[in-house]
Amino acid sequence: MERLIPTLALLAVAGLVFAAMWWGWRRRARAQHSLPAPAAAVEGSEVLAEPVEGMYVATTTAGDPYDRIAAHRLGLRTSATVVPTRAGVVVDRAGTGDFLIPWSDLTGVRTGQGMIGKFVEPDGLVVIGWQLGRTRLETGFRTRAAADRTALIETIRRLHQEER
Repeated sequence: MERLIPTLALLAVAGLVFAAMWWGWRRRARAQHSLPAPAAAVEGSEVLAEPVEGMYVATTTAGDPYDRIAAHRLGLRTSATVVPTRAGVVVDRAGTGDFLIPWSDLTGVRTGQGMIGKFVEPDGLVVIGWQLGRTRLETGFRTRAAADRTALIETIRRLHQEER
């Protein structure tokens, strides 16, 4: 009995913490409801370069790596594959749905050290800048193999120039 009460108190506190986190996430998603849904991948679009596997970190407001976009499930970290296609860059996320960054909406690509919840060595992330409606965003992607990082950035830059 002497351990039951502290155990129940700890479980109650943990439950409250998880409920507050869930409520905060829902509140953030509701606050971002005006953000349009990103484009879906175009079926049958020609693949222009080798897909690169890795981890989708998150999408944030451009210039603010701590402002995670919760709307449209863009803030959920998951394994992913980035696929350069004729229509744009497809981010194929496991379990949360893929989305397309059309070439016309791409604003740049660079490396970064981190985004909300994921910080790595300097230049360890590929950060893709893009426009969604009136909002400038940045999507973070960590390549599975470090050697793929530079090749992916160069490929996206080259294809963006060609598709303009």
